[in-house]
Amino acid sequence: DCRQYTNRSCEECLKNVTCLWCASSRRCMEYPVRRILPPADLCELRSARWGVCWVNFEALIIAMSVVGGTLLIMLGVCCCCCCCRKKSKKQVLGGAFLSTRPDKDDERAAREREKRRVRQEERRAEMKSRHDEIRRKYGTV
Repeated sequence: DCRQYTNRSCEECLKNVTCLWCASSRRCMEYPVRRILPPADLCELRSARWGVCWVNFEALIIAMSVVGGTLLIMLGVCCCCCCCRKKSKKQVLGGAFLSTRPDKDDERAAREREKRRVRQEERRAEMKSRHDEIRRKYGTV
């Protein structure tokens, strides 16, 4: 029973892991296992100790929030870095894509480039034949 350690020391109370020490009232009581945090009418968070005497619940909540927030920010930064790295791999370099598996946009762009190249070749051939006709007409061939 935790109540037998009331008005003794925090260390004695917390030897039993089911006990909660309230520093303001110097009471040792059973930890309310049905709730995550002890209710304020039982003991204030800044006075409640569980597990170790040097950490109160208020400091524990703040520390866990800071650590959790830092981990979330780091996860977000890692996701952004991975996305940026994927985008940079798909940049065009000398007409060839660096991506190992081209997606639909890459394929569409390659088809359009090929169509433009074919049209340019057709225009060149047409211009050459016109020039040849003009040369024949005026006898400069």
